[in-house]
Amino acid sequence: MTQALPVAASARLYSQTEHDERGNFHYEGDLFQQGEALPALCGRIEHHLGAHVVGAAFSVRGESFAGGRKVIIELLDAPADLTDETARRAFEVMLGDQIERFGFTRSNFYQDFMNCSFYNEVRIGRAYWAALAVRRGPANPVDPLISLAAFKKRLKPGDSLKLIAAPEGHRALGTTRKVMAVRSADLIFEGKIYLDFPRASGFACDGRLVRIANGHERDPDAHLLYEWLAAVA
Repeated sequence: MTQALPVAASARLYSQTEHDERGNFHYEGDLFQQGEALPALCGRIEHHLGAHVVGAAFSVRGESFAGGRKVIIELLDAPADLTDETARRAFEVMLGDQIERFGFTRSNFYQDFMNCSFYNEVRIGRAYWAALAVRRGPANPVDPLISLAAFKKRLKPGDSLKLIAAPEGHRALGTTRKVMAVRSADLIFEGKIYLDFPRASGFACDGRLVRIANGHERDPDAHLLYEWLAAVA
């Protein structure tokens, strides 16, 4: 949820500004300051975004290069869940509108012309996804009663693992596969299908359920949850 600061009635947002019939685009933000140094600009943007998006934290830094200046804004934390792509894009557009209030842009797409006070790049940082995962809490928690090293010793060829939870769309969900071999870094199912072992911190087993973390930047809590079915003696 965002909380907008007062904006002059005549002020337009960048995303609401259109080209004219000749292809000209002209936008100047109400917070633009002529000749402002890049560090001061970054500081003002960071302060403004922190006040505009309640409960959010940002990192803002600037870069200078031959073609001009660039401001990189990274979201570190926010109450909003940006997992959904539509919500994420809307959030990024909102941030872009607020950032552009500090600059100006003049362009013409027919003439391939553009002049702006600075370029900007909005990133949803790893810190945000990690913080979101902490707020959600882990799904399908498993008590770590058996270590990864002990599991490798106790899992035997002929045992089976049934995949009972996985990221959406996983093709093997609900499938039971027989273990053919257990190695130091992975195990081999029948059909020469390999399953890599995670780091010890990403593994949990209570003797029946096996949780193998395979998270990534946008879903740190992604995992595979197996039911361990020992071979009948």
